[in-house]
Amino acid sequence: MTSWFIRLVSRIRGLFGQEGANSEFDLETETHLQLLTERFVRQGMDPKDAWSAARRQFGNATLLRQRHRESRTLLFFPNVFQDLRYGLRMLSKSPAFSMIAALTLALGIGATSAVFSLIQGVLLTPPPYHEPQQLMLIPSVRTDGQKMDSPRGWAAQQWMEWNEKAGSFQGIAGYNWTFNFLIRNDGSQSMQGMEVSKDYFRLMGLKTALGHSFDDSDFGQGHVKSILIGYEFWQRAFGGDKEIIGKTVRISRWDSSPVVIGVTEPGVRFLPSPGAAKEPNYDVNATVDLWVPADPDPKSLKSPDWNVVGRLRDGVTPQRGQQELAALTAREASADKAFEGFSPTLESLTDEMNRDGRRILLPLLGAATLVLLIACGNAAALLLVRGLQRQQEYAVRIAMGMGRIGLLRQVLSESFLLAILGGTLGVGLAVSAVKVFKVIAGHAVPRLDGLTAGWAVLGWGLGLAVFAAFFAGAIPALRAYRLNPMEVLKDAGPKGTAGIGERRLLRGVAMLQTALTLALLVGAGLLIRTMIKIAEVPSGYNTGLILTMTVTEVQSRANWGPFHRQALERVAALPGVQYAAFAWGVPLTGNNWPASMDIEGQPPPAKESDTIALPLRAVTPDYFKLMGMALIDGRDFRSTDDDKAPTVAIVNQAFTRRYFPNGNSVGRKLWLGGRNRPAVQIVGEIVDGRTDDLTQAPAPEVYLPLWQANAFSKHLVVRTMADPRTVVVEVERALRSVDPTAAIENVKTLEQIRDESLAARTFAMQLLTGFSVVGSVLTLVGIYGVISLSVVSRRRELAIRSAVGAQQSDIRRLIFGEGIRLIAGGVFAGIALAVILSRVLRSFLFEVQPSDPVTFIVVAALFVGVGLLACWAPVRRAGKVNPLEALR
Repeated sequence: MTSWFIRLVSRIRGLFGQEGANSEFDLETETHLQLLTERFVRQGMDPKDAWSAARRQFGNATLLRQRHRESRTLLFFPNVFQDLRYGLRMLSKSPAFSMIAALTLALGIGATSAVFSLIQGVLLTPPPYHEPQQLMLIPSVRTDGQKMDSPRGWAAQQWMEWNEKAGSFQGIAGYNWTFNFLIRNDGSQSMQGMEVSKDYFRLMGLKTALGHSFDDSDFGQGHVKSILIGYEFWQRAFGGDKEIIGKTVRISRWDSSPVVIGVTEPGVRFLPSPGAAKEPNYDVNATVDLWVPADPDPKSLKSPDWNVVGRLRDGVTPQRGQQELAALTAREASADKAFEGFSPTLESLTDEMNRDGRRILLPLLGAATLVLLIACGNAAALLLVRGLQRQQEYAVRIAMGMGRIGLLRQVLSESFLLAILGGTLGVGLAVSAVKVFKVIAGHAVPRLDGLTAGWAVLGWGLGLAVFAAFFAGAIPALRAYRLNPMEVLKDAGPKGTAGIGERRLLRGVAMLQTALTLALLVGAGLLIRTMIKIAEVPSGYNTGLILTMTVTEVQSRANWGPFHRQALERVAALPGVQYAAFAWGVPLTGNNWPASMDIEGQPPPAKESDTIALPLRAVTPDYFKLMGMALIDGRDFRSTDDDKAPTVAIVNQAFTRRYFPNGNSVGRKLWLGGRNRPAVQIVGEIVDGRTDDLTQAPAPEVYLPLWQANAFSKHLVVRTMADPRTVVVEVERALRSVDPTAAIENVKTLEQIRDESLAARTFAMQLLTGFSVVGSVLTLVGIYGVISLSVVSRRRELAIRSAVGAQQSDIRRLIFGEGIRLIAGGVFAGIALAVILSRVLRSFLFEVQPSDPVTFIVVAALFVGVGLLACWAPVRRAGKVNPLEALR
């Protein structure tokens, strides 16, 4: 170890004072040559012949000098700047080659850097919590392994006992999602917030950027006295005014105005609240606007209303923590039947937050990596052809004493310079690509709002440039390293030709590029077929010419009914409006109200986990006509179905098939929240609609009259006679005329909502298609180059074939056959690769299998056809070879 260290220090010192060391070596060389010359003279040789004999016996002084320099310093450092300067000169002499190679690498580096930057910002950036890897979400599952109809929280009595007795945890806290409005005279503003228990901020490690956090006096029953607001909401709603601390704000549905006591740090987002996921304004990826202190109500300690998060102790595994909580839950269930049927499970907070992003970004990273490999293959082929053109130069350099290590270093230096140039261009492409991704991704990728194209793009771009330099330059460099100068100098043939070995190598590179490109094309084809299948699926409702917006009356519950009835009257009377309705649970918004219910003819649940839970929606009359949802049986809702009339409901066909398979659901009853409550009579049945997801079969649904359900925040749905966007201003003006403080937000057409529901698939399809186009262009250029080089290298062979009687058609078939074999080999390899890689896209596909034969056949046939077109120009040139010129 000591001798190794001494040698390392010696080599590092050798980086400095090289002029003196070179002078010493030259002096020693001259001394040796002089002594040898004198010895030969004493043996009777002529002084001139003696000097020549001494030089021959001593060997190549230049080569010895280089080896001596390499032995006394680090291998790649002695002439690195000289190699880079020489590389720049050589690249500047061939600007067309340099730009083509650099742009080729830039495409691959730019695509991969852009996706890497998305991963850096979405998946690799930790949430702003102290040691987030210790934080565990604690959802509930059924003990019998069955899937729950709707998410269920935990009773405060349970998690408070866990907090006291679970030794595996530093602490356990409860939280819930909440939603409200900041009341303003010129239009109220929505706020998403979190209700948190006492230990939440301490447990999560959250701090305030302004003011102070909650203390024990802020928790208790009754009116909320103090709140915290999120940093982003502080900037958005109050312009970053520091004087907001200590002031009161008006919040809808609150009897008193709370005091703002602090502003939290930026970037704090929601924890999942599965039970609230169907709310109209729920967005788990948004930053928190409002923090509300919440203390469990002693009267509702057994209600399963809380979401729970815990922090494991140092060194404790999630498995151990889950086992301990399961044991505590089992004891609680044995003591109280209200807790039977459910058990806790632990999920890493970071894994849950990254689940959606990982699902879409990792496949796209794989696709971008394939593009990078294709680009590197093209660059390697260009560098290899350039190396063939410079074989004689390399041979002369070796013959004159240049070491093979030095030649290897020089070739790699040129590759490195090309890759750095390509990386620089690629970073510019990546910065633009990230901006484009943020625009077209929409809701497909979570937390894109905090992503910036900064140092991460530069870092990934330069890192990939170094990778590309060695990947693309390795083959040409090794060919130069193994060069036999004697054979090259003997065979002083025309430059730019390639032997059988070189042509085989280039064909292999082209076949690999073809295989990678076909895998990309198959992925894009599968997603395109998926989008076609989704478009063909009958949704059960219309999406065209429909405008939607969330509308909320924020003043008082007493004003709720008059506001909504007047709003409908004024909007429906506007020119160009055909129908207007309010709806809680518009299709494809993800909104519905999961509710427990008993249904006539179904046995009462033996325990809570057996309770039927179905999505509820609430609408006003004309909604079904507006949406084009046909009424099959019974009647529609009436304006008289209000809080003074008997409670009624309309169900869909899926409800009838499941609960009344042999009869009619109209006239039957159901009970919301237990049979001890008033029954709800089913008065109508409508057609099935894919209201939650276009890729999922219709599920049982129950619709209530909005005048009886009294939903707080809901959508106004308007069917127009022309483009819905033309009536937006008039609709908003009509609503403001009823109440200027009403909150009007999320103005979208139903077609926009449909597109957003498919955002993940659309984004993946767009990127895969783009990557496929880039990969296809690079591969086709590579195929063209390989066949062209083959024609140039075989000119003498082709001329001889023509001279002995071969027709032009025979020559064309010969070269065309080479192209067909190249493309076919790559296509077959690509099909095998695509069968493996396409499984990654399974979660994005709909009614299309990852090994869909139609997609594979169409993609392969199209690529073969286009690939053969790329071969056509070289084939024509081969047929026009003049034997007299080629054999001259």
